[in-house]
Amino acid sequence: MKLVIVESPAKAKTINKYLGKDYQVLASFGHISDLPSKDGSVLPDNDFAMTWELSAGGKKRLADIVKAVKECDTIVLASDPDREGEAIAWHILEELKAKKVLKDKKIERVVFHEITKSAVTEAIKNPRQIDDNLVSAYMARRALDYLVGFTLSPVLWRKLPGSKSAGRVQSVALRLVCDRENEIEKFKAEEYWTIDAELFTSAKALIKSRLIQLDGAKLEKFDLNTEAKALEAKAKIEAQEFAISNVERKKANRYPAPPFTTSTLQQEAARKLRFSAKKTMQIAQKLYEDGLITYMRTDAVNLSKEAIAACRDAILKYFGEAYLPKVPKEYKTKSKNAQEAHEAIRPSDVMNTPKKMEVKLDSDAHKLYELIWKRTVACQMNPAVLDKVAIDATSADGKIVLRANGQVIDFDGFLKLYQESKDDADDDDENRILPNVTEGETVTKGEIIPEQHFTTPPPRFTEASLVKKLEELGIGRPSTYATIIAVLQERKYVRVEKLRFIPEDRGRIVTVFLENFFKKYVEYDFTAQLEEYLDNVSAGEMEWKKLLGGFWVKFIKNIDAVKPLQISEVIEKIDEVLSHHLFPPREDGSDPRVCPECGSGRLSVKLGKFGAFIGCSNYPECKYTKPLVDTSDEEAAATPKAPNPEDKVLGELNGMKMYLKKGPYGFYVQLGEDATATTEKPKRSALPKNIAPEELTAEQAARLLSLPYDLGEDIQVNVGKFGPYLKQGNKSKSLTGQDNIFNITLERAKQILQNAPERPSGKSLGVHPKDKQDIVLMNGRYGPYLKHGKTNYALPKDMKGREPTLDEAINIINTKKAAQ
Repeated sequence: MKLVIVESPAKAKTINKYLGKDYQVLASFGHISDLPSKDGSVLPDNDFAMTWELSAGGKKRLADIVKAVKECDTIVLASDPDREGEAIAWHILEELKAKKVLKDKKIERVVFHEITKSAVTEAIKNPRQIDDNLVSAYMARRALDYLVGFTLSPVLWRKLPGSKSAGRVQSVALRLVCDRENEIEKFKAEEYWTIDAELFTSAKALIKSRLIQLDGAKLEKFDLNTEAKALEAKAKIEAQEFAISNVERKKANRYPAPPFTTSTLQQEAARKLRFSAKKTMQIAQKLYEDGLITYMRTDAVNLSKEAIAACRDAILKYFGEAYLPKVPKEYKTKSKNAQEAHEAIRPSDVMNTPKKMEVKLDSDAHKLYELIWKRTVACQMNPAVLDKVAIDATSADGKIVLRANGQVIDFDGFLKLYQESKDDADDDDENRILPNVTEGETVTKGEIIPEQHFTTPPPRFTEASLVKKLEELGIGRPSTYATIIAVLQERKYVRVEKLRFIPEDRGRIVTVFLENFFKKYVEYDFTAQLEEYLDNVSAGEMEWKKLLGGFWVKFIKNIDAVKPLQISEVIEKIDEVLSHHLFPPREDGSDPRVCPECGSGRLSVKLGKFGAFIGCSNYPECKYTKPLVDTSDEEAAATPKAPNPEDKVLGELNGMKMYLKKGPYGFYVQLGEDATATTEKPKRSALPKNIAPEELTAEQAARLLSLPYDLGEDIQVNVGKFGPYLKQGNKSKSLTGQDNIFNITLERAKQILQNAPERPSGKSLGVHPKDKQDIVLMNGRYGPYLKHGKTNYALPKDMKGREPTLDEAINIINTKKAAQ
């Protein structure tokens, strides 16, 4: 018996039809393992060691696979033919090795790019081993994304309260959207005029023409930039008689677009069907798993010889010999890193026409299948032949020229089946039929029409144009575009209006922060270069840990350099960079920063607990504020969240439920319901590493939620940033080994603390004259700092290495308070 393992049950079902009784097909339901969402899953200081964890669903799937493995002699790993598919196969194999169930078992890796009987059986006949280079590329990409997310995001949260997380590629895509918005806001429209003229032949045929030459000189776009100049030009035209001076005719071929890659499919589905990239990929995945199209994650445009032959048969059958080229068309991928072993996205069987598939597919699936079918067949058809004509009419004095452009389709070719859409295309003035005229023929004037125009700013990105731009810049890869766009919307960094992306204020603020304090990591060229390096790892041309090492050394230095920054410094930069957006000119010409409420205060960006807002300098006397958050966010914050079905109720404490929840950094316990805008944040405590979530008891949860817990004699047990610890006065000691917060007793705590050194409490520099509270010079992990009340203040760089005086300390505190 041979066991075939694929990702999805739909794929398993399709493959099962093609293989005989000697095969069993199981689905892993995607990845069974991933990096745990908590700190320490990737360890740069330990040669980038990675800790993988089985998901809850993965444990069940693995159990099913292990059970089936015991009954088979050969294991066939048949996950998708890309980096993710290779990683799925590798994870499954590693888990089976750990379970020690592979003795005397034959291991095979097979790939196919379409789920048809011939493709599957051919793949089974030609197995290979797991591609270590693809697995290394997966691990490098996964580690990079993890290290950026889990290292940069906490810095972002500390410096910009209310911000969401930052991703390696998503942040660069967000910058694209924000940069475009900056261009639009700074754009200044310029006025210009055009002059159109109606000309009539002796047979009364109309020729619509435009002024292209005036006073013997070519007319440039901004030569007529006022109404007066336009009317003067109109008068000159009206004063002249015109005759045809030149007729130019030429044939032009229009060629079909290549078959779809992942990105061009996403772009065209967005333009023609208004599908999001995410929706397009979901439907394409199902079409692939049902055996109707080839693999949908590809950057190749080539077609197999069999597919080209099938397209040619279809063209001959449905369109006739005139539409069939004498020689088949072969497309080559321009991308340096394209995988030519893959094919473009095409129907598995071209003879399955859209009409045949109409009854078998739902509406959306049929629309996408039809798009793929038409594009594939059209790419093998003859080009369209256009007759283009340009007619010039010149004034009697030879100083004025009017031109008319037009074209007609002489042979429609591939346009009979399919025409590619464009983003933000200009109106095509040439798509008009012009009458037959001869040189020297006189024409009479009709209406002369001056028309005012204004230049327009660059358009905002649509999904299609954003995907196109990302691909042009080499940022991300086709399989990641849908996720990138979805994440930007989920984090509310952008919103979509009339199919266009508009950055939210929180997205712009995050971008300003990253551009000014992590400039290199949101640069387009740097991100594209990193993608090339990852492709080099896939090709076996670069060692993945060397790539990570080179990245990490510089990245962590940048992180360490930004950590000491005061929030006030970040706010000053945001206020400066976004000034044009947050404080646009007023219609009455008054200062846009003057407070509209008190009339004397200055408006500036400030940061509160829940994010950035605009406030008045006369606070607290003037309480004017303007939030920089979405109204939808505020409404959502005031609405209690629906219970998460994955949350587990452990019991009750003080009349409130205790929940076991999972967050971005791992499991934690929570007392009471989630916070809303009108309720306080519930008490939470992270789950210690030595406690498995499924083994947590109500008593242990109650102890965690009671922290810090008094043992007696002024000894407390608590969990801090570096794990559980004991504290007594100025003494503290970590709990290690068998000692933990659940079993520690007073006697044992006293033994542990007996030899613990006392931490210095700091040196008092004196009291602040305003509130009479002590100002203490403390020595922390990152060097000396000032403590005043409950607030810490970093020392300026020029004061490092010496002790500040009381006056200097007071000045530091007052300056920082004023900036907040």
